[in-house]
Amino acid sequence: MLEASIDQLEQVAERPWQDVSAAVKDGYGVQAKGQSAAEMVSRITDDVLPYHGGNIHPRFWGWVQGTGLASDLIAGMAGAVINANTGGRDHGANYMERAVIDWTGAKMGMPEGTSGVLVTGTSQATVIAFQAARVRVMPEVRKTGQGSALLTAYAGEGIHNATRKALELLGIGWDNLRLVPLIDGQMDLAALRAQIAQDRAAGALPFLLVGMAGSVDLGAYDDLNGLADVAADEDLWLHVDGAFGAWTRIAEAPWRGLSDGIGRADSLALDFHKWMYIGYDCGLVLIADEAAHRAAFAARPSYLEAAERGLAGGDPWFCDYGIDLSRGNRALKVWTALEMYGEAALGAAITDNCRLAALMAQEVESRANMRLAAPVVSNVCVFTARADLSQEAQSILNSEIVQTLQERGEVVFSTTRAQGVVMLRAAITNHRSRDQDIRAAVAAVAALAALG
Repeated sequence: MLEASIDQLEQVAERPWQDVSAAVKDGYGVQAKGQSAAEMVSRITDDVLPYHGGNIHPRFWGWVQGTGLASDLIAGMAGAVINANTGGRDHGANYMERAVIDWTGAKMGMPEGTSGVLVTGTSQATVIAFQAARVRVMPEVRKTGQGSALLTAYAGEGIHNATRKALELLGIGWDNLRLVPLIDGQMDLAALRAQIAQDRAAGALPFLLVGMAGSVDLGAYDDLNGLADVAADEDLWLHVDGAFGAWTRIAEAPWRGLSDGIGRADSLALDFHKWMYIGYDCGLVLIADEAAHRAAFAARPSYLEAAERGLAGGDPWFCDYGIDLSRGNRALKVWTALEMYGEAALGAAITDNCRLAALMAQEVESRANMRLAAPVVSNVCVFTARADLSQEAQSILNSEIVQTLQERGEVVFSTTRAQGVVMLRAAITNHRSRDQDIRAAVAAVAALAALG
């Protein structure tokens, strides 16, 4: 199995996404009759490794998915044999998680003592952050419920669906999220202040402001310092969705400046499994006020009482800072990657992804009929293959090109809608991508567009 895993990593460029055949799907049917380890390894090699989601391939830029690292294999072996439950108690994994949180908080510019907890991803991190924000303005909400209170939250148009889901799950309601218009890809601060004043006048309780550090469609960034000023003036909790874009904090100029002000947030959600290339799953929520974080979740029944010594000792117990009591050892793969590759190499890879997105934009602009949806800000490039066609015809052609290239195993774009057109979207969070991959991908799009 180890040899097969190493082969998979070494030959990743030769193993693109492929459709799962009916025979393979049928072969996944659980028989539970027992097999030898050798037989199982053979089945995995034949029927599991070839049918991945494609994100490990150097020409995968669909959605925002991380690529995984060789260090994940090392950490995965150690993690499997330890089998740590990191909900609490006194063992090495919890101290390692605290170290990862401290390092990340410092890189983001958040204050010393910032709290945090590793989670499945930004969607879960957002729920945790919003609950802390709600408990701040309604200290008894865990006991009494929200009742008739009308809480309102604010975010720019185009905010990630994680914000909507979190408000729904917490019972605040999607209708109480005010979507503020954008100016040049950033939240209109004057419109934001006006909306807050209007809600207060109507008897609502504004409590939460959500900023974007890397928008879903275009990779744009809010003016985070401007949002922090509004939050301070209006006594709002500032949360930043930095799922992938927060990591420009370790990139080079000019891209590092995109996330200036992120350290002023009350909470920040980000993923290691996106733009830090760590294997799935691994997200993190950071909360500047440890007491506010703990107040939102701590609930220790008698069977989980801490002790002065022994296994029931140790601090922190991460079950006091989030939803899960049973938790896997996510910190190990982050720690292994940071120590094995170093911040400089990871930052250089992030910088290069932004450079490749700019290169893709140049390649697009060099083609007569291709057009960008908007200037490339960070690592996301969105474009249409044939701007000379009607909106409907462009949408049909762009969708067909994306699907054809995926099925051929040449390149994976995703799609998004911009200016009324379904366009090709490349979100480059792939440390294996090179200049030649960008040029070949655009050339492949141009060839299919000419046929269309």
